[in-house]
Amino acid sequence: MNLLNLNFSLIFDPLSQFFVFLILLVSIPCAVYSIGYLKHHYSSKKILLAWFLLVLFVGSMLMVVTVSNALLFLIFWEIMSLVSFFFVVFDTEDKKSIKAGILYIIMTHLGTAFIVFSFLLMFKYANSFDYYAIKQACLLMPAHTKNVVFLFLLIGFGTKAGIVPVHIWLPYAHPQAPSHISGIMSGVMIKTAVYGIIRFIIYILGADTLWWGNLILILASISCLIGIMYALIENDIKKLLAYSSVENMGIILFGVGASMVFISKGLPVLAVLALSAGLYHLINHGIFKSLLFLGAGSVYKATGLRNIEKLGGLIKPMPFTAVSFLIGSMAISALPPLNGFASEWLTLQVLFNGALNCSGAQAIAMCFYAAVLAITGGLAAACFVKAFGVTFLGLPRSEPARQAREVPPLMYYPMFFLSALIVIFGLFSAQIFKSLNRISQSLYGVNESTYNFSSGSFVITPVNTLSCAGLSIPFIAVMLIAIMVMVYLAVRIFAGPGKVTRDRTWSCGYYKIDSRNAYTGTAFSKPFRIAFSFFYRTSRKTEEIKSSYYHVKSIKYKTSITPVFKKYIYDLIYKRTFYAAKYLSKFQSGSIHFYIACIFMAIVFLILFMNRF
Repeated sequence: MNLLNLNFSLIFDPLSQFFVFLILLVSIPCAVYSIGYLKHHYSSKKILLAWFLLVLFVGSMLMVVTVSNALLFLIFWEIMSLVSFFFVVFDTEDKKSIKAGILYIIMTHLGTAFIVFSFLLMFKYANSFDYYAIKQACLLMPAHTKNVVFLFLLIGFGTKAGIVPVHIWLPYAHPQAPSHISGIMSGVMIKTAVYGIIRFIIYILGADTLWWGNLILILASISCLIGIMYALIENDIKKLLAYSSVENMGIILFGVGASMVFISKGLPVLAVLALSAGLYHLINHGIFKSLLFLGAGSVYKATGLRNIEKLGGLIKPMPFTAVSFLIGSMAISALPPLNGFASEWLTLQVLFNGALNCSGAQAIAMCFYAAVLAITGGLAAACFVKAFGVTFLGLPRSEPARQAREVPPLMYYPMFFLSALIVIFGLFSAQIFKSLNRISQSLYGVNESTYNFSSGSFVITPVNTLSCAGLSIPFIAVMLIAIMVMVYLAVRIFAGPGKVTRDRTWSCGYYKIDSRNAYTGTAFSKPFRIAFSFFYRTSRKTEEIKSSYYHVKSIKYKTSITPVFKKYIYDLIYKRTFYAAKYLSKFQSGSIHFYIACIFMAIVFLILFMNRF
């Protein structure tokens, strides 16, 4: 179709095929889950609206990753953003949803504005919005213009991806949407920003500038650390998962950024492996994060609560949800033999191989990035020990938790499906990585074999680099099962049948144990709040309620952290913007001639601005 010189055509290259597969892989089980989730929770009209928006949401994402025209990309990008906004404010009676929706729509349109500016700059040289024409024009684009386009694209797509410091909207918006939509937004929607980075920066603009890749790696490091540090102290289970998405986007960008560094260093083999590792973690995160959001939605459906401090003991009444959430928690904590371990370990291998094949400051930087990734993995494990343990183990801490019952089959069957995918994508990581490697090879034009398989299937080392020995994930899985069986048999053989006595667990001499004696999420994360007090800037308030002058009836203890980015960046911008808007309101004279003059001056300014590049 050619309308107003706008060529409507689709592109279905390996990169687009991969993202179409990811979108459908996550969206279909989430859609099935929504049948049980929405029932008895919303009116019939609102359920129909939710289904209409869901179809539009998934359709717009599919078009974003398949159109071959930048203008059409913007149109479907805007539809995707608006539909997700409607989901954030879906519970119109909740004031938090409205506030989160306003913040989200402002941030997403600021990001879109930067994307629009970058597209206009590329259009100036290509005189077309077609991807191929823009790619050819970028070969002749001046270096300083390329740098500006890169920065605009990075800010625009980085805002949607939730990269620090433009992440502020994500932990507020994702938790407010219905849980199946939270899973799609975190598992798929923010990944379309990674598609934009790969398509427009690596494929079209050309990722041959060293500082571009290093800038992405620095932002990835900051996002990893800050995302998981905030997740670690969060007690709202959906907000915890949202902050964790910031961290995992950082892990994905480790692969993307390292790939750009390697291609600029003349290491195409390592560049292919790095991008493949990033894509592998991208799809893995889509699977286990959507599973975790569905698990959180099941908990909310059963209890009406998101605060893990008021939950506990849910593993008995909700065993299917608990097992699924446990598998997702193990995967996101990078425990073998699950998929999260496979992709994070591959990313670590890429960074270490980069340190071996680079020299000087770049080699040191690669070691630093690898150290950040390792630290992040440890903090993530602690975070999800807290999330699972406080939510599902121990004793119920509230009446809704005591009354909880397992969700309907239509809600836990999709969780079983995603749990199975986590295991499959972990055990068959070598075969999956081969497929992802073909995508990266097509982007960089590398046709030769780019890796060796050590010890059979898993540890992947680039050809012509230092080889290393390792064990395959299937072998690790078999060994773990064998060890558990051997321990069980040893206990049965050497301990004998014996006499089994069932009694209450010994409680250190306390006579009556209740939920108040259990470890809370706040107590679990306190060592981290103390260790990172320079970052959290914790404040504490203690209030004593006395029954008489000498006797204290109860003590209320409240602790809170200082939201650094919100307080020192966004609140400051908000105040300045509000002040400027209040000042500019004086120009609202009501004169149509004055408004036309302002529009004319704005157009002249844009023309002059564009001519500078």
